[in-house]
Amino acid sequence: MKKQRMLTGDRVTGKLHLGHYVGSLKNRVRLQDQYETFVLLAEALTTHFDKPGLIRSHLREVALDYLAVGINPDHATIVVQSMIPEIAELTVLFSMFVTVNALRHNPTIKSESKSSGLDEMYYGFLGYPVSQTADITFCKAAIVPVGEDQLPHLELTRKIVRRFNELYRPVLVEPKPLVGDIPRLVGTDGNAKMSKSLGNSIMLDSSPEEIALKIRRAVTDPARIRKNDPGHPDHCPIYAYHLAFRKEGAAEIRESCEQGSMGCSECKQRITAAIEQLLAPMQERRSYYAGRPKRIDDILVAGTERARTIARETMLEVREAMSLNYF
Repeated sequence: MKKQRMLTGDRVTGKLHLGHYVGSLKNRVRLQDQYETFVLLAEALTTHFDKPGLIRSHLREVALDYLAVGINPDHATIVVQSMIPEIAELTVLFSMFVTVNALRHNPTIKSESKSSGLDEMYYGFLGYPVSQTADITFCKAAIVPVGEDQLPHLELTRKIVRRFNELYRPVLVEPKPLVGDIPRLVGTDGNAKMSKSLGNSIMLDSSPEEIALKIRRAVTDPARIRKNDPGHPDHCPIYAYHLAFRKEGAAEIRESCEQGSMGCSECKQRITAAIEQLLAPMQERRSYYAGRPKRIDDILVAGTERARTIARETMLEVREAMSLNYF
């Protein structure tokens, strides 16, 4: 049977960290054989349009992270968003189906504009959910893995697709969300999530020494003053890492912490070893591709060319459905 198409990806804002791995990358590697997978490298033009050099370097950093975690270019198509002009064309056409009011009240836009600290709302930023619809529909993706916070974006995509198909012809595929139990990894400083901008993340290219330093400096249960004090694992980032990276031993950690029979130092040593073990095969793949930069470019070019062929076919169908094929 023909596999359903799945689209996923990231905004290209720099190297990826363990939070990205837990939240999406691990799942993508698992699903890449189950679906016909497209992974989109989306340049962060909505917030970084004035830093073209930065975007250029970030593109290859994220591509290297993808390959390092195990995204296989023989099984998944890695696509550079800006090199698919049909996405831009679809964005313009889809913008006719969405009111400004609907975009302003999108909860994801509200939260992202606040966290980005924008003084003014740019047209491109406000219309990002419309562009995302074009990202999904150019290849007729039927499945989109999302977290709860991305559901409003996808619901808007579904509405645009339904409106297009009803108004013209059922050309586009209405995508379904693949909502899993996507954990949000807490930062090493105890903040709600791991984030590059907060400096509380462990990057996927971290050396064993960098991992050990980050974990050693990470905050723990603030109420636990002495080694033998009973701890509160649910308030400790290190326990969250045990749950994420060595679940089989998490129950022992919880019990020892609550009883005050294990100190934070030993607890940190155990999770440091687990993270080093997790990242070791990634470092090996990273080293292979980092030494072959042309191979990375070839993968991006091949994936983008394949996606472009599909995008052209979709665009022909869209233009025909809208009676825009004049000649």
